[in-house]
Amino acid sequence: MDRPGPGSGSSFPALIRKKRDGETLRDEEIRHFVRAVTRGGLQEGQMGAMLMAIRLRGMDPDETLTLTREMVVSGRVLEWPDSWQRLLVDKHSTGGVGDKVSLPLAPALAACGCKVPMISGRGLGHTGGTLDKLESVPGFNISQSSEQMRSILECVGCCIVGQSEDLVPADKVLYGLRDVTATIDSLPLITASILSKKAAEKVSALVLDVKFGSAALYTSLESARTLAQSLVSVGSQLGICTVAMLSKMDGPLGQRVGHSLEVLEALQCLEGQGPADLHQLVTTLGGCLLWQCGEAGSVGQGAARIAATLADGSALGKFQAMLQAQGVEAGVARALCTGTEEQRYQVLGRARAQEELPAAQDGTVQRVEALPIALVLHELGAGRTQKGQPINHLVGAELLVTVGQRVAKGSPWIRIHYDTPELSNDQRQTLQEALVLAGSEPFLPSCKVAEVVLPQGSRTLEELTEEQGLGSSQELLCSA
Repeated sequence: MDRPGPGSGSSFPALIRKKRDGETLRDEEIRHFVRAVTRGGLQEGQMGAMLMAIRLRGMDPDETLTLTREMVVSGRVLEWPDSWQRLLVDKHSTGGVGDKVSLPLAPALAACGCKVPMISGRGLGHTGGTLDKLESVPGFNISQSSEQMRSILECVGCCIVGQSEDLVPADKVLYGLRDVTATIDSLPLITASILSKKAAEKVSALVLDVKFGSAALYTSLESARTLAQSLVSVGSQLGICTVAMLSKMDGPLGQRVGHSLEVLEALQCLEGQGPADLHQLVTTLGGCLLWQCGEAGSVGQGAARIAATLADGSALGKFQAMLQAQGVEAGVARALCTGTEEQRYQVLGRARAQEELPAAQDGTVQRVEALPIALVLHELGAGRTQKGQPINHLVGAELLVTVGQRVAKGSPWIRIHYDTPELSNDQRQTLQEALVLAGSEPFLPSCKVAEVVLPQGSRTLEELTEEQGLGSSQELLCSA
């Protein structure tokens, strides 16, 4: 168990020590580590030690690329019809609070003719996982074989699934350990985890939503940009047309946080309604993918096409079809996608208690801090403290105010949904501190997307839009 294998020249403790001391691992050493993870040849403590060594000492770009490639070939790689090649696209987010973008985006892209084989994950740390949200829908089955995925893509155009045992099995092991070893923010581990799954999907275009801010894995724009550059570089070297967008994650995305509540808000978005910030991020990310795969001449044109699918019901129809294709009974899928909000609650369920908290003073909402809200919800059962732990899909929060809005003292600003344990006074205080008010005039909140990272460098969204208006946009993707 302590030997990496022929040709590596080191025991596993020696490899851990080597990375712990800041040395560079050779390709064959990384290969043997990944193979041992996949085959069960390492103790969990050894894997955790290596993850921590990588977290503390980092990896250079060549190590990160090798780690990603070896994780890809640790299992099978999906194969698709040649006619789909240009249209195979996907999106990934580094995680945030209230981030339910994948739920409306995948069907919207399918309604535009794309094929979206989205392999998603569960919650890490205080961030919610797409799979956890979808599993709040009765009957939804995240476990689909590659043959089943192909069938769903043929019929519907999109699926959202978990990792099968034979698809990037090394990442399946390491992903679960990162959450319980405080290594979820490691740049090379994030890069390899995300891109190994996307490379195994055999997508041609990938857009990455890299979050920054107080509730993101990376709090500063600079550190998020470094991660985005790593992802775009490695993705491009893997043959995937890769673009990253840096989006703000200080406050929750949308107005609802918590698994079943976020499904409700995603349905609003699929009806062309719901919070403006969610709609804007869905259309911008989707528009970028349509541009990347040649289905739109610019991000703006692509965004308009995505918005049209939300407005005309075609994206909602794809979502309903995806639910049924992945195990949801037809009547349940129909009630969710065409019913009233009360009918949707009857399908998803409602927590035992709902409690509204009042604003402590008059003022204009400067921001709503996402992290304190997420941590309280985590304590109430919405998140995990160890791998495989069950969660309560009904725990969540509804924001009753928006940034820039004027509120009066005593008016409710948040509604907490909880079962057991009950909301404590300390948690109420923590939540109250998340609402930041000032005496300024009401204002419109700024765009979530701060920057776009391309193979040729970074742009603001406004700069990219201007360049695309001048007809030079495709050159920006030439090295992808």
